[in-house]
Amino acid sequence: MLKLSGVLTIRTINGRNGPFNVGRLVTDLGEFSVKDTLLDQYEEGKYEGDFGISRIYPSYYLAGGRLVVEVRATLETMALAGIDELTAEDVAPAVEPDPIEETPPATMPQPAPSGDEPTEGDDEDPDVRLFGELWPLGAKVKLDPTVDRARFRRQKERLKSLGYQFRPLGQFWEKPAEEEAA
Repeated sequence: MLKLSGVLTIRTINGRNGPFNVGRLVTDLGEFSVKDTLLDQYEEGKYEGDFGISRIYPSYYLAGGRLVVEVRATLETMALAGIDELTAEDVAPAVEPDPIEETPPATMPQPAPSGDEPTEGDDEDPDVRLFGELWPLGAKVKLDPTVDRARFRRQKERLKSLGYQFRPLGQFWEKPAEEEAA
């Protein structure tokens, strides 16, 4: 794993599957596109810190009648030191494909979620199915970015609806103290 200091600029793009985040990591070694699942829980902004990169590879996509070639990095770890707002230059319109459409299917066959095919007597809480081993949720929750991207996004949205707030420097979701007592 390669460890580099740099700035990760995260942008939110509204695609046909809903909003998704993409990143641009600028380091002394170079500039990399980042499309990892874990970015979907962050707000737009510039995140300064140290980044552990497990893979650097070329990638391409078609957008607006043009072929875009980029160098991508896969983040293994992030130790964030600071957060800044995006500048006007950072918010220029971007046309990028939703990474959920790029994700290859899992190599192991996955059972159909029980929520899609209810069986007689199936009264399992939908949150139990959604969060799996993370259930029951505690005051702090760290999502697993290795689950499929669609499920990760549903988990993030459900945490927001339950009153949890994302803490980017610690990379976890936290329920405010007054919410816990209720």
